[in-house]
Amino acid sequence: MSFSNEEYADIHYVYGYCNGNERQAAVEYEKRFPNRRVPDRRVFARVHRCLRETGSFPKSIAEREPDNDQEDMILEMVERNLSTSVRRIFNQTDTTRMKVWRTLHKFGLYPFHLQGVQALLPTDLDSRMQFCHWLIEHQYLLQKILFTDEATFSRDGINNTRNSHCWSIENLHKTYDKHFQHKFSVNIWCGIINNQLVGPSVLEGPLTGEIYLRFLQEHLPLLMENVPLRNRMQMWIQHDGAPPHFRKQVTAFLNHSYHNRWIGRGGPVSWPPRSPDLTPLDYFLWGHMKSIVYAEQCRNRN
Repeated sequence: MSFSNEEYADIHYVYGYCNGNERQAAVEYEKRFPNRRVPDRRVFARVHRCLRETGSFPKSIAEREPDNDQEDMILEMVERNLSTSVRRIFNQTDTTRMKVWRTLHKFGLYPFHLQGVQALLPTDLDSRMQFCHWLIEHQYLLQKILFTDEATFSRDGINNTRNSHCWSIENLHKTYDKHFQHKFSVNIWCGIINNQLVGPSVLEGPLTGEIYLRFLQEHLPLLMENVPLRNRMQMWIQHDGAPPHFRKQVTAFLNHSYHNRWIGRGGPVSWPPRSPDLTPLDYFLWGHMKSIVYAEQCRNRN
């Protein structure tokens, strides 16, 4: 990052005003010049040292002409290995870390995190396409389908340490608890029909065919009371291919209660396996709900 002569002069002045304290200088500079870019704290000491030793700004700070050969070498390394690191590049090209970053940004290259997705089998494509074509042909059913799913909430929760930080002038050595000895988890069922949330409802113990059947018979009708009667009379129900959903007594109950109006493994309309991206619960609801639940540490099941 380069600065104008006026900015360098102010950087050096503020550094002296703060008696050579880099951190205080960075805070003071931001306070005096709120509309400017705030240099890294190390820049203050570097500018002072270079002016003292050479009487001018160092080449690593001042603007300079790019080295086309080094740029070509950097780009060639990235092209050969898209997952290479900046450290590996500057170690093998005999250049600086800042030069590598400047070159990458100059050509519009930025690091993006890999995103985990559901692994699919080669045979999954046909079943997914068949279901999507069926849904397109029956778009009017979208408002009548009760999409359902279960999710587990545990005490450890989700801790994304990449986004966990604490702003301060000095390291406060903040910590967070993890790997609890006394663990607990809760299974939650939830449904969505025509933009209306049904539930959530707690499923006691590990999900089995017996527990799921009892839920469909006893608890689901109570949860559906807030749904208009007309919608309930025309409702379809969807669930994925989890083993408890595929028990004989469960499919028999669905055939008797919903006739041909249910979607699932072995149902009138087959649900494609390994397809969480096709339901609004996996696609949005669970992530949103867990971000709320795990905003604070869970001390108990309640």
